[in-house]
Amino acid sequence: MDKPFIRIGTRGSDLALWQANHVKARLEALGCAVSIQIIQTQGDRIQDLSFDKLEGKGFFTKEIESALLHGDVDLAVHSHKDLETTPPPGLIIAAVSEREDPSELLLMRSESHDPSETFELKAGARIGTSSARRQSILRTFRSDLEIAELRGNVPTRIEKLRNGQYDAILLAKAGVSRLNLDTSDLITLTLNPKEFVPAPAQGVLGLQVRAADAQTYAWVRKLNNASSEHCIHIEREVLRNMEGGCQLPLGVYNDGEVVHVSYAKSKQEAAKLLKFPLEGDQNPVPKIIETLHAL
Repeated sequence: MDKPFIRIGTRGSDLALWQANHVKARLEALGCAVSIQIIQTQGDRIQDLSFDKLEGKGFFTKEIESALLHGDVDLAVHSHKDLETTPPPGLIIAAVSEREDPSELLLMRSESHDPSETFELKAGARIGTSSARRQSILRTFRSDLEIAELRGNVPTRIEKLRNGQYDAILLAKAGVSRLNLDTSDLITLTLNPKEFVPAPAQGVLGLQVRAADAQTYAWVRKLNNASSEHCIHIEREVLRNMEGGCQLPLGVYNDGEVVHVSYAKSKQEAAKLLKFPLEGDQNPVPKIIETLHAL
């Protein structure tokens, strides 16, 4: 099989570039020639609005998918949790990566630390997150917290915490780990994903190609992690059946034995936390969807 030249499309944030370069290195190890092209998305351009004020869906993917469809790039590297569950016609996921720790990371200033409180965060603290899912789960455990919008890339968010705009912030642990960021000046707490349920497919990269590009698909498919693919299938199916995007207050985590779900009808509500045991080959998705619709 001829080794192709593959052009990767990606956002320009530190984390997105880490992800693209990670995939680039793996493809180069197979003998492919690879370049990276930075594409700015709506979510990157508009930093002064919360996600629920932005129009449409796919805030961090739409422009990259458009470049892929138009043949400007051959491969898009996404955080899988940012992808719509129904891809644009003509695009498919060729591979998913190994799963980084899907847990949430709570970062807080030392003066905001109180070990006697849930999440070890002082009473009435101001906590930053723009995620509807995170906001709804916070309301379940800590109704006293002041929840404030937080935008920007991972280093920018951490810097906003350091300069006192927040007492604490919530981030995906995978992003902090991949960037190898020094947070030794902050209190860090890894939250149990069975309780503080992550977004579907959190910690996994989705590698997207044109469906008609058989050559690129074949090479990218060599990077697929079958274990991750199997694990997140249920998570993504729940999201798809709930017709949700990144602003649906829904968390789904398949630990291999139990599917953990958090759900609220809006980010202003406290989330319901549910557990669905995996029993043999039985598909748990219909039961999960039925339960959520009944809430």
